[in-house]
Amino acid sequence: MIAAALNSDVPINIAQQVGFGIIAALMVWGAFRVVSTRDIVHAALWLVLVLAGVAAQFILLGAEFVALTQVLVYIGAVVVLFLFGIMLTKAPIGGDAHMTGKGWMVGAFTAVLLFGVLTFSLVDTFGRDRLPADTRVSLRPAAVSQFEADTGIATANLSEEQLIAKVKDLDAPAEDEKAYLATAEQIAQVDGPLDSNVGAVSDSIFSGYLIPFEVVSVLLTAALIGAIVLARKE
Repeated sequence: MIAAALNSDVPINIAQQVGFGIIAALMVWGAFRVVSTRDIVHAALWLVLVLAGVAAQFILLGAEFVALTQVLVYIGAVVVLFLFGIMLTKAPIGGDAHMTGKGWMVGAFTAVLLFGVLTFSLVDTFGRDRLPADTRVSLRPAAVSQFEADTGIATANLSEEQLIAKVKDLDAPAEDEKAYLATAEQIAQVDGPLDSNVGAVSDSIFSGYLIPFEVVSVLLTAALIGAIVLARKE
């Protein structure tokens, strides 16, 4: 409810909404073709369309770093490993009338149930909330707060020269002064490193989310080992 109140006056970006709808429709169609096509290579290629759609959605959200990671890790690595696994296991290339297993009804029911649970979770969590007009993530607030707490300098309405002069007046140790000066220069820059989406997201991933990120990276190793095990029957 709080988020809804904060975003109630945010204008709707029509182009972003249309782009989301088109990309989402392509992703749904690609996902359907992944499980319905009888050619296993074609299924892998349709999966590329789905993963590319995910990357495009991240771009719409202003998360370019995550979008690039999506392309490099999933499209550039996992799908390639799938294709290598197909070739190494001598899977039949072309149409196969027996691609659908006997338990397809259980799989279909599970997919519908999972879709319902995810839809309910999203609606219950976000409701009618909308994304803010500016989806840019910034490190500036945290950096400014930390700088002011460490130095006692109020940075509001100060130019770069004034910030540098105040830092030099602190008579801090050489190493601390060097770090303060570097931070002061970044704070004074408009649309600088502190205002970068890539910097903010990458800083989050490789700090607070480092362990989950490394755990996810094990997927690549597991896929490679699986391809080798399936290829070497002995």
